[in-house]
Amino acid sequence: MICSTCFRHCQLQEGQIGFCRARQNKGGKIICANYGYVTSMAIDPIEKKPLALFHPGSTLLSIGSYGCNLDCPFCQNFQISRMAKSSDANFVSPEKIRDMALQAKQTQSNLIGVAYTYNEMLCSWEYVRDCAQLIHKAHLLNVLVTNGTASLAVLDEILPYIDAMNIDLKSLNAQTYASILHGDLNQTMAFIEKAIPACHVEITTLVVPGMNDSESEIDALTHWISQQDPNIPYHLTRYFPRYQMDTPATNISTLYRLKEIAQTHLHHVFVGNV
Repeated sequence: MICSTCFRHCQLQEGQIGFCRARQNKGGKIICANYGYVTSMAIDPIEKKPLALFHPGSTLLSIGSYGCNLDCPFCQNFQISRMAKSSDANFVSPEKIRDMALQAKQTQSNLIGVAYTYNEMLCSWEYVRDCAQLIHKAHLLNVLVTNGTASLAVLDEILPYIDAMNIDLKSLNAQTYASILHGDLNQTMAFIEKAIPACHVEITTLVVPGMNDSESEIDALTHWISQQDPNIPYHLTRYFPRYQMDTPATNISTLYRLKEIAQTHLHHVFVGNV
């Protein structure tokens, strides 16, 4: 069986788990093996997603599972993104997520809904869809934080229920995506292009020294974003050494220099993790 969730099109034998560690061939069908298994949950400020211009000052019930379809050597959440199923994951049904969000809102009036975040939650897009449907019925909002490396068919499944997204655009260099991230730039760009007209979108670039921190890189990247819409909020985020990369953290002065470049194309540019 071939998994069609992302560009990898993993060919899985019976019982085999895909590259993402989250999808499996079971009984001749590709299933979401991590459906409902939550590894992380917290009440977060919306600015932490980061979303700067979508209900600022509000909070979200943030949930994450395990698995990711990329393998970034600098992953900031590698403990769960590269995790296989473990005892650290607890099953939480979509109905329970809805009930927890409504309960949290009783004590936090500024809570507006649920964020699907921490790992790449589109590896378990069925769970996102099912939770998001219930959250909308409860008159709350849904926020997705994603690397945007999913098929447009997956995007079609969830987009009617997503109110805002923060999408990682890690580079505008296809070779960087292929050789360093083991990803697919074209799929991410197509994902962004389709999401923009349908919901509030903000874009983040984790600025990694030696990979995507040149002025020419950010100039080209933000020029492309501006061609979609120059009002899209854009976040330049500071990298810290994690996972397989020990390169020193991004120089703060570099972030502000790149912010100036980005502002020649975009109206709303933010610096984060400083």
